[in-house]
Amino acid sequence: QVQLVASGGGLVQAGGPLRLSCVASGGTFSRYTMGWFRQTPGKEREFVAAISRYGYTYVGDSGKGRFTISRDNAKNTVYLQMNSLKAEDTGVYYCAASTDPTVIAAQNTYNSWGQGTQIPVSS
Repeated sequence: QVQLVASGGGLVQAGGPLRLSCVASGGTFSRYTMGWFRQTPGKEREFVAAISRYGYTYVGDSGKGRFTISRDNAKNTVYLQMNSLKAEDTGVYYCAASTDPTVIAAQNTYNSWGQGTQIPVSS
């Protein structure tokens, strides 16, 4: 299984940007679908964005128009660029990897998870 280490979290003001990174090791990164999920206070973990091995991207409703996911296969890294952050974006963000090339938003298709990085957004 691939190992994932997320970074880039930290306190940010509402309206500001933040970029998360997730570095993978121990697998062939280019073969994985990579996703970002988050758990906000009082809620279940939810899908944020994903990028397939072919570069197809999908951003969930919570981030549409504000979040962008990208990957750099040469660096074994997936990024989540978040702009115009809101207080309700506060939570713990997780990166994950899936070997399923066809479904990219369902959590149960992801079999490797990073440790999570916390993002408090101050209003």
